[in-house]
Amino acid sequence: MEVGNKIYGQYLQILREELIPAMGCTEPIAMAYAAAKARQVLGEMPDKIDIVISGNIIKNVKSVVVPNTGGLKGITAAVAAGVTVGDADRQLEVLAGVREEDIHLIREFMGSCPMTVMKSQSPKLLDIDLRLYKGTDCVRLRIADYHTNIVLIEKNGDVLLQLDDASDDGGETDRSVLSVKGIVEFAECVRIDDVRELLERQIAYNTAISQEGLRGEYGASVGKTLLSTRGSDVRVRARAVAAAGSDARMSGCELPVVIVSGSGNQGMTASLPVIVYAQDMGADRDRLLRALVVSNLVTVHQKTPIGRLSAFCGAVSAGCGAAAGVAWLCEGSVDAVSATITNTLGMISGTVCDGAKPSCATKIASAVEAGLLGFDLYERGKGLCGGDGILKGDVEKTIESVGKLAREGMRETDSEILEIMLDD
Repeated sequence: MEVGNKIYGQYLQILREELIPAMGCTEPIAMAYAAAKARQVLGEMPDKIDIVISGNIIKNVKSVVVPNTGGLKGITAAVAAGVTVGDADRQLEVLAGVREEDIHLIREFMGSCPMTVMKSQSPKLLDIDLRLYKGTDCVRLRIADYHTNIVLIEKNGDVLLQLDDASDDGGETDRSVLSVKGIVEFAECVRIDDVRELLERQIAYNTAISQEGLRGEYGASVGKTLLSTRGSDVRVRARAVAAAGSDARMSGCELPVVIVSGSGNQGMTASLPVIVYAQDMGADRDRLLRALVVSNLVTVHQKTPIGRLSAFCGAVSAGCGAAAGVAWLCEGSVDAVSATITNTLGMISGTVCDGAKPSCATKIASAVEAGLLGFDLYERGKGLCGGDGILKGDVEKTIESVGKLAREGMRETDSEILEIMLDD
């Protein structure tokens, strides 16, 4: 790959679109952002709200603590926070500036404003459609496909914004340009100054929330438990730091993270194990940054045929991406990265997503371990082969197969998971 050519520019732009900061689990934060923006358009506090959201949004908002809300969970809490104290101009950091003395406004609003929640009939997996009412005034705002993609704003029937939302890319750079070989070539040739700011922010943010997860008592304390029961060698630490970040984030920690594929858990999983391995082997900073290019883009590449939300656990893609970054860090070859991906996907492609919640940390720990075992197999001249189950003889075809399984084959699974979750 030539530095500065069209493909190089597309790979770089994909990183810029993916590696963005967010505070709190991205689905409730996307709802808070939508609510804050709708209130901004309405121009006053609403006295009634209708919330129409896709099943995958329900699944990923139901059980996580919304940050800066005093420990509130769920759909109406996310919307109320956005309406009362959110800053729409900060998008996925919409609740980052909330003052402690204003948190009471959220509960008061929830007690005074009727909010109706309905499951959307839209075929889109990520769909948030809000209607805010004040007297005879009404604002409708819809987000689709990705977390900040506002496709419709109406006020009193007048269309203020309408975008074509027929495709799932939401106007982003075409991810189909990615390939494992291309990712490795890009990582090896990229001008470090082109990616330094993005990746240094990822290192700083994700390391900080991981350290907080290891200090505090969040969720099931999966990260802390790993370190206290499994020792402290590099592969245990790689699992623990990623899990600890999720422990904190899923339980309402107010520190931001840098996300990947629209997910903070995936952003932490794709980056933190690579950082630990680089530190352990004494790799220089530039090599770490190149390894993070591999891990992030491999994660995105796997998620592209799956979609941002599905019944397929995103920790699998990110754990595999992290292991690919470690493989490149240690071996520096396309073969090592490709074999690690194939081996990992052959082990844990059946892991389901049953919503965002504290137990995500356990799946992250398992995914990172599977990824590292996938790399171990490669190093010992072993591995899984094309024809084993859904695996193909080529890594790109394997990624396509897993994508088809997740996007098409698991649709009914996704619906069943939601029904089980809502059957209280």
